[in-house]
Amino acid sequence: MKIAVCPGSFDPITLGHLDIIRRAAALFDRVLVCVMTNGEKDRGMFPPQRRLELARLAVREMPNVEAELWQGLLADYARQRGAAFLVKGVRCGTDFDNEYQMAWINQGLAPELETVLLPARPEFIYFSSTMAREMIRYGQKLERYLPSAVAEEIGKGKG
Repeated sequence: MKIAVCPGSFDPITLGHLDIIRRAAALFDRVLVCVMTNGEKDRGMFPPQRRLELARLAVREMPNVEAELWQGLLADYARQRGAAFLVKGVRCGTDFDNEYQMAWINQGLAPELETVLLPARPEFIYFSSTMAREMIRYGQKLERYLPSAVAEEIGKGKG
């Protein structure tokens, strides 16, 4: 069984994230969405447990995808869950450079790990979780940026 991990802070999960997860789900038998806790990024809008709930809501209709929370090294999570692949989305050259470096760091920690970089679709290149948080703060419509179930949940004031 080929198991892949799609890691991220998912603060919140966006349509761009969901697109990468769906594409990974078509390539691998099982995909684990790893909601990472990161001291730097955990000053975001949503606490880790809420980000996990929103990620689970977004992937609930994908039978070979599940979401979990993890605090620690990604390589350790992948090893513990039996994953041999990390799947990351890249929007631009800067993303590629960062992910390329991380791929070699992760492979140094766990030589069995391969990183697969999927280019973002054009409609998602200019959007990020940071931008989604701004849209939420200013009460903008979210359907163009977030999975519909997530946008609905946040729109109810349950952010």
